[in-house]
Amino acid sequence: MGKVAEAVEFEVDKEKEGSRLDVFLSGSYPEFSRTYIKKLVEEGYVLVNGEEVRKPSKKLKAGDKVLLLVPEPEPLEIKPENIPIDILYEDGDVAVVVKPCGMVVHPSPGHTSGTLVNALLYHLKDLSTIGGVERPGIVHRLDKETAGLMVVAKNDKAHQKLTRQFAERKTEKLYRVLVKGIPKTDHMVIEAPIGRHPIHRKKFSVFSKSPKPAKTEFWVLKRFERVGVSLLKVRIYTGRTHQIRVHLSSVGFPVLGDTVYGYKRSSLPEEVNELMGECNMLVAYRLGFFHPRTEEWMVFEIEDPKPFKAVLERIAEEDDVN
Repeated sequence: MGKVAEAVEFEVDKEKEGSRLDVFLSGSYPEFSRTYIKKLVEEGYVLVNGEEVRKPSKKLKAGDKVLLLVPEPEPLEIKPENIPIDILYEDGDVAVVVKPCGMVVHPSPGHTSGTLVNALLYHLKDLSTIGGVERPGIVHRLDKETAGLMVVAKNDKAHQKLTRQFAERKTEKLYRVLVKGIPKTDHMVIEAPIGRHPIHRKKFSVFSKSPKPAKTEFWVLKRFERVGVSLLKVRIYTGRTHQIRVHLSSVGFPVLGDTVYGYKRSSLPEEVNELMGECNMLVAYRLGFFHPRTEEWMVFEIEDPKPFKAVLERIAEEDDVN
């Protein structure tokens, strides 16, 4: 076993009882792939109720305490990979791409290949260097489980100007979101600071001891009353990690698929859960920004991608049947 950078503890709830150890950890700690989690288990980096467990397939019980010892990261070699991605726009300064659900934005321990950066290095001739070797061109991020639009910087000057726009809230970021629950009002503004969860290191919360200001606004587009699901349009004015997921959960409307922040798989038919796969029903469908060179306002939109579209259609069918 190598040096340990940090120790992260998780408790198994009733919803996750019976889960394999590697499956539970990869869901609780999405920064690492399941393959890498399996490797860590086999190398002795995981303890269950204080005892070392080297069997990734171990079944967990409700109340079990799982301790993950996160090893210090090793230097990464980032290679171009011929991974298909949708490039909606490209010039000498920026590119606008669609990140699919399930793809990590940039390499990290446990995700050394198959990331958006690996794909960008293959498809784009130039990328900014401000983000370093591991994050070339990356100005902002989307969670692994979230699909949607991202703008990429192709040189350092463009990177600096785009970063400033995001920091000064001059960009426009709109999302379509399916949530569990039926809001009573058609419109809501949530202003609640977000920071690290006081207990769970990899989660974020409105009850953090060191929060940062965060503002989210949403409009109800459709209520599926019988199923207990709503379709929302969401705008964020700040870019806190997991902001939409945390804010919506804090007011009682967890994002479908997001078991980290309160979604219960048992609340919907298993067929719907199967359509979601490992995706959260959250899509960054509209992105607006000022071009870093011309200062022209640019706006991009995408239609609902899979599996969001399939889940939305199935929810509508369920609502009609019931």
